[in-house]
Amino acid sequence: MVPRTLGTWITELGRQFPVLALYGPRQSGKTTLCRSLFPDKPYVNLERPDIRERIVGDPGSFLRTYGESGVLIDEAQNFPELPSWLQAYVDEHPGPGRFILTGSNQSLLRAQVSQSLAGRAALIRLFPFTVDELLPVGQLRESTDDLLFKGFYPPLYDKPFRPSDWFSQYVQTYLERDLVQLARLKDWSAFHRFLLLCAGRTGQVLNLSSLARDADVSHTTARQWLSLLEAGFLVFLLQPWHENYRKRLVKSPKLYFYDVGLAGHLAGIREPAQWAAHPLRGAFFETMVVADLVKSSQAAAPDTEWFFWSSPSGLEVDLVERRGAEVRAHEIKSGATFRPEQLKNLLAWSALSGLPPENMILHYDGDEEFVYRGVRVRPWRLGRGGTS
Repeated sequence: MVPRTLGTWITELGRQFPVLALYGPRQSGKTTLCRSLFPDKPYVNLERPDIRERIVGDPGSFLRTYGESGVLIDEAQNFPELPSWLQAYVDEHPGPGRFILTGSNQSLLRAQVSQSLAGRAALIRLFPFTVDELLPVGQLRESTDDLLFKGFYPPLYDKPFRPSDWFSQYVQTYLERDLVQLARLKDWSAFHRFLLLCAGRTGQVLNLSSLARDADVSHTTARQWLSLLEAGFLVFLLQPWHENYRKRLVKSPKLYFYDVGLAGHLAGIREPAQWAAHPLRGAFFETMVVADLVKSSQAAAPDTEWFFWSSPSGLEVDLVERRGAEVRAHEIKSGATFRPEQLKNLLAWSALSGLPPENMILHYDGDEEFVYRGVRVRPWRLGRGGTS
């Protein structure tokens, strides 16, 4: 099992809060992690109709049975009233680390827990693997094109799945069911077309009108469906840096998929070799690195904010990282060879912002880490590591 960065924090939270709620995309390792951290707790899965019916029919008996020892409840959002029952129980029987809830429906589980268990529950997000988690266990030895193809979902690292076959089943088994249920979709085919179009736009500034037009849906529908993809942990939006460094070029966010392997599958990638001369390889490489830095910060520094920056003259910095008063800038290049001109945007942003070059980091596909003109040049395979 690959150790998860969040493990220590979750254990610490379990010593403080009576309820822990771990949410994230399906197959991101939530259940595996919780069962490893709390091996003595009984496990119930509310995906199973028989178990769900028994608990929904008599929640009081369920809590009396498991209240003393605690219990791990998987897919807890399938019983919306559960947090209300837990609220009454933990108020009468206080004690930390009693109930561990997991869920793959972000909006439902967060809403249920936040409404009924405020002050009693800790909410934690878990994403697929990060480079910082895979590097120490020797799981990044494949080529970059192989990793772009494979992505970072845990089952692809601990079971002998072929990525294209696994992603096909993931789309059919999980996305169709979950997203149809979330949005009460009547036309999955139209939404699926929208999803494919989003994959082809990962790493690009979002033009929602163009996306809606290409998907043949209204602007309102496109916005609703994009929010649905965010709620399902498939995509996130990176907002433009809002400081007025001689005005910004765009006001629209950039669209990214959390997992590059899934995005590539949706974009038609079925073999790693397809990436060699693919016109969108740079955008997907950027997606992989941006998503990794964002996911890693959720575990290491959850108060970190992420942006991108564009200038009126066309200069752009891929990532601006802000944590409190500290600001760093990140540029991402898919080539394996460093060239000094690759620092152009970072040095321009340094001059405009007044921040020193030491706050600039260039991530690239090479193997050497060094400093050039004050900027740290860093192989992407080193992950977030010592960047903060």
